[in-house]
Amino acid sequence: MQLTPLPRIPLIQPGDELAEVILQALSRADLQLESGDILVLAQKIVSKAEGRLVNLSDVIPSPQAKELAVKAVKDPRIVELILRESREVLRVRPGTIIVEHRLGFVCASAGIDHSNVTSPLPLGEGPGVKETQVREPGAREPKASNEDWMLLLPENPDASAARIRQQLEAASGARLGVLIIDSHGRAWRLGVVGAAIGFSGLPGLMDMRGQPDLFGYQLRITLIAVADELAAAASLMMGQAAEGTPVVHVRGFPYPLAEGSLQELLRPRSQDMFR
Repeated sequence: MQLTPLPRIPLIQPGDELAEVILQALSRADLQLESGDILVLAQKIVSKAEGRLVNLSDVIPSPQAKELAVKAVKDPRIVELILRESREVLRVRPGTIIVEHRLGFVCASAGIDHSNVTSPLPLGEGPGVKETQVREPGAREPKASNEDWMLLLPENPDASAARIRQQLEAASGARLGVLIIDSHGRAWRLGVVGAAIGFSGLPGLMDMRGQPDLFGYQLRITLIAVADELAAAASLMMGQAAEGTPVVHVRGFPYPLAEGSLQELLRPRSQDMFR
């Protein structure tokens, strides 16, 4: 399997067409899309393109957010965003809020982040500037700093992946997969790893039950989270800081492409031993 980070991806702004950005990066890398290829995208560029930026100056914390902020030692405005993006708060301690995200997975802070996030370009300096950035003549320039901008996860990552896949397949004529990933912690180990939060055109799980092992015994419980395994591999190529490589091209994925969705990877609550 070959994983190739695509070079010189520009800073993404709201309204940018990621399929076009990816096609241009593939051309710079002298790569032609082939059937079976997969494009892995960092969540941040998808969220930015979809305008999922929120300025804290526009957030009014609820009484619940203020109370939780005291326990978590966090800005109540950030806590308000976490609550809006969550189904349930599961654990709280100073510096950490663990929730069940509205998409169904468990994560810290509802996936809300401000690393590698800056304010959208002012009107006239880039594509897709949100309507809320339009200012009346003579109006004061907003004083919000980059620290005031927060980035939410995509509204529907599966749908985002499907849309980008459709555009890439139309342009290339190839049968592709698209995977959107984010960094998640785990209940039983330290550190974050790349994990799938949405995908289209590839499986989430491979059921190996009934398959023989090396010695001919039939596997009984083995389910492989292949989308998460690929997410972790691509995350190594992307990095976690200032590397600037949010798209990875994958060739030679060792499982057949198939229609899949995030729901495959979500453990039913009745089987969750950590709740």
